[in-house]
Amino acid sequence: MSNEGEATRRAVLGDAHVDREVPEFSAPFYEYVTESAWGRVWSRPGLDRRTRCCLTIALLAAMRCEEELAMHVAAAVRAGVTPAEIQEVLLHTTVYAGAPAGNAGFAVAHRVLAELGLVR
Repeated sequence: MSNEGEATRRAVLGDAHVDREVPEFSAPFYEYVTESAWGRVWSRPGLDRRTRCCLTIALLAAMRCEEELAMHVAAAVRAGVTPAEIQEVLLHTTVYAGAPAGNAGFAVAHRVLAELGLVR
């Protein structure tokens, strides 16, 4: 597994997420994602981490990937993205992905941000 991918994944998602137990059946998936997404894409110098976090929020909201969206909203906060910036990303996403995707994205983000004590 890629050391760079592992380091980037830990930096973005946090040790608690990365260290959670993964079912043996899913291990090949996590190895692939760590190598390809985290080691080859997230580690590239072309975009800063905040920008990658914002893009990821927009894409996951547009695709209605709510579990992954929650994880990446928390990661974005860790990277310094503010609740107001997440709100703008989701509003922009709503224009291009539609109201149902935006509505779901706002609900997920609100839940995560409230759990983090950043919004009411």
